[in-house]
Amino acid sequence: MHDTLVIDVVGLTPALLKHAPNLSKFATEGTMRPLRTVTPAVTCTVQSSMLTGRLPSQHGIVANGWYFRDLAQVWFWRQSNRLVQGPKVWDVARQRDSAFTCAKLFWWYNMYADVDWSVTPRPMYTADGRKLPDVYAEPPELREQLTRKLGTFPLFNFWGPRASIVSSQWIVDCSLQVMQERHPTLTLVYLPHLDYDLQKFGPEAPQAAIAAAQIDRAAEELLAFAETRGMRVIVLSEYGITGVTGPVHINRALRSAGLLRVRPELGREQLDAGASEAFAVADHQVAHVYVRNPDRVAEVRALVTGLDGVQSVWGTDEKRQFGLDHERSGELIAVSRPDRWFSYYFWLDDERAPDFARTVDIHAKPGYDPVELFVDPKLWSPTLTVGRKLAARKLGFRNLLDVIPLDGTLVKGAHGRLTDDPDAGPLFMSNTPSLVPDGEVSAPAVRDLMLRHVFDD
Repeated sequence: MHDTLVIDVVGLTPALLKHAPNLSKFATEGTMRPLRTVTPAVTCTVQSSMLTGRLPSQHGIVANGWYFRDLAQVWFWRQSNRLVQGPKVWDVARQRDSAFTCAKLFWWYNMYADVDWSVTPRPMYTADGRKLPDVYAEPPELREQLTRKLGTFPLFNFWGPRASIVSSQWIVDCSLQVMQERHPTLTLVYLPHLDYDLQKFGPEAPQAAIAAAQIDRAAEELLAFAETRGMRVIVLSEYGITGVTGPVHINRALRSAGLLRVRPELGREQLDAGASEAFAVADHQVAHVYVRNPDRVAEVRALVTGLDGVQSVWGTDEKRQFGLDHERSGELIAVSRPDRWFSYYFWLDDERAPDFARTVDIHAKPGYDPVELFVDPKLWSPTLTVGRKLAARKLGFRNLLDVIPLDGTLVKGAHGRLTDDPDAGPLFMSNTPSLVPDGEVSAPAVRDLMLRHVFDD
């Protein structure tokens, strides 16, 4: 077996390599192929396809979140690996050689994965409303060892207005520790920094070039270590990010048509998914539309098709064609135009938005919210406002860190649909060209390419 390192540099495209000299050199000295991703081109779905060799219709991860019909609840960013249906790359590898070991470092659906070592963000939520940075690790003592050596995982630099290279650098340092001390056969590393700046500023912004250079320097530490150990290395990305001009408020349209129901709570509104005739679970540029009565699917499809910013709406045939015909999928799937994305917003008056709408709360929101990357520009002094709220929390007062705006036009980059330009799409690179076939690499084919890197001579 050959020790193999797989680095997922999220959002990396051929067009951005000009700002990443180390990764560009890696591509030149090895090989690079376009990666044909799956729809929706979002983290949980793409990674699941890469690790199982299956389409979403087979592994069941139809988005970063979906409607759990039996609970009548929308849940995003679940963490149990048991949600991913089918054997994963480490299962297949272990069947080939029982000595195979795997470290899964910050790839999603990390908890309870049948790997030898795993680390993933897992905050502590206290009864007084605080969210404390932490990680979940297996074996459990790995958490204490990493925290002692590297400090507490910088959760608030991983997502939210303070998202930065700091969290990806912690992941790099964590990965180096695991590889040095435990020597996994296959090491899976997830580096998210570039993705967030591309969404925040857009792929053509000066900040995108800066972010590409930052993640390039971080990735170089992993590449250099792998070279000293003679490891085989794969560098890939999950999707490309396109510039956008604004959101499509699909749930507001469904509500205005009398299809979506809300529940009033203390002067605010909550989505009542179980009582709605139709609602959308928005996830970047793709939205699953759940329709309670089959007789109303055609009506809902016509309504969504007519919305400005919607490129297509898929029914049964299209879902089968694109590998999304799974029971977790919506009855319909909407795909936006390249320059738009879907908001989860279901309220018609911002004064009645739920209390979580203005906070960073990825588990409470019934859809993905990239506006969490921003502090509300209407705040007189954002730093002072945040400081006061955090100080009050430390003193034991419960309050909301409600500093997130409700303006989707702030978002300048999105993903989820397949990109039209290969230079703006995802890629697959390897330092062992003989193991990579000619032509584009599909996301499900990545599993077998990982296995080739580990086992083939």
